[in-house]
Amino acid sequence: MSTTYQVGDVTIHRIVEDEAPFEEATRFLPNLTAQQLAESRSWMAPAALDPATDKLIFCFQSYLVVTPHHKILIDTCVDNDKERPGRGNWHQNKSTRYMDALGAAGFGVDDIDAVMCTHLHVDHVGWNTKLQNGQWVPTFPKARYLFSDRELEYWTARNAENPIGPMVDSVLPIVAAGRADLVRSDAAFGDHIRLQPTPGHTIDHFAVQIGRGARTDAVVTGDLIHSPIQARYPELQMRVDFDPALAVVTRRAFLEQYCDTSTLCCMAHFPSPSVSRVKRWGDGFRCDPVA
Repeated sequence: MSTTYQVGDVTIHRIVEDEAPFEEATRFLPNLTAQQLAESRSWMAPAALDPATDKLIFCFQSYLVVTPHHKILIDTCVDNDKERPGRGNWHQNKSTRYMDALGAAGFGVDDIDAVMCTHLHVDHVGWNTKLQNGQWVPTFPKARYLFSDRELEYWTARNAENPIGPMVDSVLPIVAAGRADLVRSDAAFGDHIRLQPTPGHTIDHFAVQIGRGARTDAVVTGDLIHSPIQARYPELQMRVDFDPALAVVTRRAFLEQYCDTSTLCCMAHFPSPSVSRVKRWGDGFRCDPVA
């Protein structure tokens, strides 16, 4: 199964940290009906749904985008050594899998020019920092870290009211180190990278379009969609969506935009191979894996 994709003069690498059953489908997607789940078992299991537990199979990964000019890491997963007592398998993690995957792709931490976080949830900012001599310091010492200005403003205010672990250990240390660049969620970078506003899951979530000029050869979705079942039923809301109704509108518009095109949709949490092309399926959509 491929972890590398070529689109024009850009190479995209999947940097996988973990892949496993995550959470019961009906808990993660509270408005998922028993009938919808039953009708989806035949095509979901076992790749996207664990038949023994009804847990959704999730991948946690970064996408490393190598253009002719830059190496850009999009989203940084969970990381090691972080205090995450509410999620046992993330708490004080000691895995080498993420850095091993980065090395297997042919890169090290000094090679990364930019880190983009589609949003600032715990599983998308973790490897921003590493623990060094008791302090959280940038993992990628030569990189600029790009955060949405509105997203950072929102979470900074929330953190001031009640400290939020990933803000304390994975985001604010980047700001303090002077490595953060605040951007609008519709910004463009050079000839190959454009941000696409996709709000709803968080206040200013963005996707990342990849392609020269106006062409979109690939798009990294972030968390505007978590599971293939949300393509079949775009109305399914994730339990911590910031604005659930807006998230549904955003997801349906995104799927409609890329439906029946050649664009590779690089999904954050879809099970391997995670990269799909969107096709129409009845009154919804399906995501055909590109292996």
